Amino acid sequence: MARGFKKRIQQENTENSGFGSRASGRFINKDGLPNVRRKGINVFNRLSWYHTMLNLSSFQFLSYLVVMYVFINFIFATIYYMIGVEHLTGIDKSNPLNEFIDVFFFSSQTFTTVGYGRIAPIGFLASLVATFEAFLGLLTFAIATGLFYGRFSRPRAYLRFSDIAVIAPFQNATALMFRLAPFKNNALTDADVTLSAAIEVTENSGVKSNFYRLETHLSKINTLALNWTIVHKIDENSPFFRFSADDFKKTNIEIIVHVRAFDEVFSNTVVQRSSYVSEEIIYGAQFVPMYYPSISEESTVLDLDKINQYKKVNLPNTEFDQQQ
Repeated sequence: MARGFKKRIQQENTENSGFGSRASGRFINKDGLPNVRRKGINVFNRLSWYHTMLNLSSFQFLSYLVVMYVFINFIFATIYYMIGVEHLTGIDKSNPLNEFIDVFFFSSQTFTTVGYGRIAPIGFLASLVATFEAFLGLLTFAIATGLFYGRFSRPRAYLRFSDIAVIAPFQNATALMFRLAPFKNNALTDADVTLSAAIEVTENSGVKSNFYRLETHLSKINTLALNWTIVHKIDENSPFFRFSADDFKKTNIEIIVHVRAFDEVFSNTVVQRSSYVSEEIIYGAQFVPMYYPSISEESTVLDLDKINQYKKVNLPNTEFDQQQ
């Protein structure tokens, strides 16, 4: 291990991270959510269903709605079938399968309050179930509409982070770099980034993580239109000073990223987070450019497929390298 490394990582934490000093796995998942599992409380109080539905992907959200719609109608169809198809007019009674199919579609028509009229309830019990189902359908579609609007109108940064970070040459030294880029046509201004490093160390009391604030070469930009390469210069003020390739490989490190920007359309501040662990840091690499002029040279092309592309490079010799 590099000289000075043990001394440096045993210093006091430079910030209150909010994660504590002892944890398992990464602190922040790649999607920006904390890697925390809560227990000691039931699932209904542990989860915010509104946040859960908003954080689902579009495919998961639509699949959930379809599955719940089919499931609810199946339950009500079973109830109508148990009451008896003789309490519903217009049912095809040629065989039990056709009866259940008709009852299922009657349930879907009642749930959506369409009511074509071919099938209608007869008697108190069937009418009572149909009334309750129509009421439940109104509430369900009101909730679904609210969720659709919440997902559609929710301010988001829409930033894509590179999957990797690199240790690259920078100003006659080395620097930790990663990059991000907007992937939608939203306009972000006054973007700023905050970096923290969690470095795991072993002490007499056991394993703990020390947190350090990482200074960036450029912490704020006026407009985030193209990709932005975040640079942390590794100098004597960096917790990675004199780190070798083996140190980066063998030490449990997590770089926690917090990006904040202003969305002009929503007139609101948007935030996005991500993180990089030791296995995602490539030593002796440099990102390749990911934007270039269009064929007509009247606009700039931002190629998001190149956000992870890099090339291997030789790092400049440092005082530590020469001592080795």
